[in-house]
Amino acid sequence: MSAKKIIIVVVAVLVLAGIIAGSIIHSQSNVTKVATGKVLRQDLTSIVSGTGQIKPKTYVNVGATAFGRITHLYVKEGDQVKKGTVLATVENVQPEATVAAQQATIASSKTDVNSLIAAEKTAEANIIQAKADLEQKRLDYDRAKSLYNEKLIAKQDYDSKKAAYDMSSATLTQRIASLAQAQAQTESQRAHVNQAVASQRSNFDALDKTISRAPFDGLVTNVPVREGETVVVGIQNAGGSTIMTLADMSVITAEVKVDETDIVNIRMGQPADVTVDALPGRIFKGHVTEVGDQALLRTTGLSTTQSTTGTEEAKDFKVVVTLDEASPDLRPGLSATAKITTAHKTNSLVIPIQSLVQRDVATEKYLAAHDGKSASNTAAQPSAKPQFVQGVYLLTSDHGKLKANFAPVTTGITGATDIEVLGGLKEGDELVTGRYKVLRVLKSGTTVKRDNSPDATATDSDKS
Repeated sequence: MSAKKIIIVVVAVLVLAGIIAGSIIHSQSNVTKVATGKVLRQDLTSIVSGTGQIKPKTYVNVGATAFGRITHLYVKEGDQVKKGTVLATVENVQPEATVAAQQATIASSKTDVNSLIAAEKTAEANIIQAKADLEQKRLDYDRAKSLYNEKLIAKQDYDSKKAAYDMSSATLTQRIASLAQAQAQTESQRAHVNQAVASQRSNFDALDKTISRAPFDGLVTNVPVREGETVVVGIQNAGGSTIMTLADMSVITAEVKVDETDIVNIRMGQPADVTVDALPGRIFKGHVTEVGDQALLRTTGLSTTQSTTGTEEAKDFKVVVTLDEASPDLRPGLSATAKITTAHKTNSLVIPIQSLVQRDVATEKYLAAHDGKSASNTAAQPSAKPQFVQGVYLLTSDHGKLKANFAPVTTGITGATDIEVLGGLKEGDELVTGRYKVLRVLKSGTTVKRDNSPDATATDSDKS
């Protein structure tokens, strides 16, 4: 074969190869590249996250209970104290003087009571004497009366004995009255003593209020005053009325805010993992102990019932997670994140969340029957009101071509990246998971090509 013929053959082969390549490229130009995935069975956990801060379940502002200058502070911020520990003292010169004066009054009143008791005993002795004298005068009178009746004594002597008897009887009555008077005076003085003792209790209370003691075991978290400053009895949290804040760190909570769209899934007792920014790598186990009923405005933190503005904005709800175990490393106010497990299912059918789309069922059925092409005559398309449902695009083989067709699905709980499928799919089904731009405009009957390259998957994850 000559060189000329060889060149002609090579040129013909190249032309034929170009025609074939061109036809292949042209045929693939109408094929949509998609990322795909399969319906799998695996455990699925639904988690709701909220951010907030660490707070003790119980804390109190130890306020001033007496007006005066602080003479001594016995603790500082960060100290652990026991119940009854003296925290601070306020000047107590006047209360102490009042107590001392009242104590002297009580002692004097008790002495008066003793004196009156002695007077009672004297009155009792006088009564005994008067009774004996009366008995003697009665005997004399009876004898004189008998002698007088027999005409043996003069009437003058008889009258004298009778007068002596009457005098003795009057004396006894008078001394009985004196005893009753002495007893009444004693009871009155005893009442004065009791009154003074009651007043003294009030004085002791006033003196005791100059001493601040810890109401429970706890941690001193704030001391806004110094020795020498004057404190006043006033409204809680007003300047000069709070001496320090004491927190009971035996029970610690994380008070977090949860988005309004997630609060419906939060229930009492649900488990939670709490992480603290200041303690990286540590997870504190806890459970939900309070779910707020009032929505809080995200910008101001006020509840919607307290807000006077009518603007619409994002809202949160307060959720309190109580930690199962307290830790000495935790401090009130530390930033915390709570991941609350709202649901958990084992061996459930799951698909990637990004594969879900909203479509009109009637339109998708029409497109699937016409290879994804819209009819030129609009009358030939579905005319009913669109009914949008959620679903996915399943991959099916049609005469060697891979096509995507819409399939409605029902879903259950949502995980971090996957969602549970309750109906419409079976294990092993292959579906379109991306890219986001492709899924947004994808239609049933569209010819597609798998493209699960790392770049395509990463791009799709970013878009979703």
